[in-house]
Amino acid sequence: MLDVPTLEMLVCPLTKTRLTLSDDKSELISVAARLAFPIRKGVPLLSLEEARSVEPEEIQRHSK
Repeated sequence: MLDVPTLEMLVCPLTKTRLTLSDDKSELISVAARLAFPIRKGVPLLSLEEARSVEPEEIQRHSK
C-alpha cells in the first residue's frame, strides 16, 4: 500500500503530471496521458510498457 507522501511525489513518466490512485488501489491513473500504471506487491510500475489505456468514462471519474 502506498502512503500519501509517496503518492504525492510520483508523477506520470510521460506527462510529468500528478497521478491518482484508482478506486480499488491497484493502479495509478494519469488523467493527462490516459494511462493506468499497475501497483504490484506495493510497488508502482511506472513503465509505459506496463501501462494500459484508460477509457474516457474512467478518466472522467478520476479527473474530478
